[in-house]
Amino acid sequence: MKKLLLLPLLLMTCFCFAQNPQAIIGKPYRIGNLEIAQYDFAKSMYIDQAEKACRGLGAGWRLPTKSELNILYWNKSKIKIGGYSFNFYWGDNEDKDYPVMRQNFSNGEQEVVYEDDRMRVRAVRTIR
Repeated sequence: MKKLLLLPLLLMTCFCFAQNPQAIIGKPYRIGNLEIAQYDFAKSMYIDQAEKACRGLGAGWRLPTKSELNILYWNKSKIKIGGYSFNFYWGDNEDKDYPVMRQNFSNGEQEVVYEDDRMRVRAVRTIR
């Protein structure tokens, strides 16, 4: 019985990570040397899942840094990179004491958080 209960969880996890990268990346939008995926991942994720999902897109895709996440927030109304939910998004704080942070896309507040929550994910990459 336990194995049967585990099957739906496994299928959901595979769906999150096996999505077609192009379906997430879409037509990326550029701001300076930052390229932003057109779409969020379909499901909210824990931080380790979010990092793995971004890396799974290949070619340097990753979670945005704290300052990049703020750029996404201030440009969220641009049609080309719209589609943000009014939820929290994961970001990389770049501070080894507190490596995980989030930004609220309804009011712009950023805060350091623990890794035991699920949040939305938008991938970015640096273009040289």
